[in-house]
Amino acid sequence: MMIGYGAPEKKEDIMPFLRNVASGRPIPEDRLREVAHHYEIFDGKSPLNEFTYKQAQKLEKLLSGWGYDLPVYVGMRNWHPFIKDSLEQMRENGVKNLVGLIMAVYRSDASWERYMRDVSEACEDLKMELHVEYVPPLFNHPLFIEGSAAKVTEQMREIPENRLDTTMLVFTAHSIPERMSDSSPYALQFETSSMLVADRVGHKKWMIAYQSRSGSPNEKWLEPDVCDVIGNLAEQGFTDIVIQPIGFVCDHIEVLFDIGVEATEAARECGVNLYRAETVNDDDRYIIALGDGVLRLIDSENSRQ
Repeated sequence: MMIGYGAPEKKEDIMPFLRNVASGRPIPEDRLREVAHHYEIFDGKSPLNEFTYKQAQKLEKLLSGWGYDLPVYVGMRNWHPFIKDSLEQMRENGVKNLVGLIMAVYRSDASWERYMRDVSEACEDLKMELHVEYVPPLFNHPLFIEGSAAKVTEQMREIPENRLDTTMLVFTAHSIPERMSDSSPYALQFETSSMLVADRVGHKKWMIAYQSRSGSPNEKWLEPDVCDVIGNLAEQGFTDIVIQPIGFVCDHIEVLFDIGVEATEAARECGVNLYRAETVNDDDRYIIALGDGVLRLIDSENSRQ
């Protein structure tokens, strides 16, 4: 099962979706309305669900071609199909063992353990006996790196050769609280994959930045913020910036708005040319990396028995 964040499909879904996201957290209604506006700009539809289904369909076809007749389910944390609903469907289909694919590149409590808890709690609610194992993060898988690098290279080709020396490649991931980062490999995994992609691309001027910060302003989150970075790079004389939100496995509102709108506006104000490299989305190389992760896990489980 691909386990993801979930996203609205239309304007009417926005506030119910955001209230699911905010459930149990003291987020003011005004803040939810502010975030809702990000979705409204795109008519309430995030591409996250569509890409996740494409990824699932391609993975199922790939596994079948490799001789593994495994259905690939999709379960979302905050919107349909909810994790619990997908698990209930599995029970009806007689599923006893589950390979979990958490659709996050890097591991932290917010991006990983929280989803594992959701699956466990849903199984308890359903009184469902299910053996679950999770594919580890694929942040350094050669095919994830290759696929990400190909997206960056596409954008680098748009820049005249005489400006490449004043071009900075910036990788972004979702910011998380520093206290959460301190107890997880999140930041190190982010730095590692960014370094591997930059090396693959062959561009020596690169750095990391964070985006999509939320939560209390009194709490320290990982920095620097991507919009601050853009201003600083402009002051240093950089003419072009290629941003890849490598910390996301597919485009969604936090990519389309935070990079496509906010970061683009910041670059425009600074007089810098901004290029957004796509995430891996449903790139075939990434799908093969997912399939490889699934088979490695299955082989590991079989070797233990």
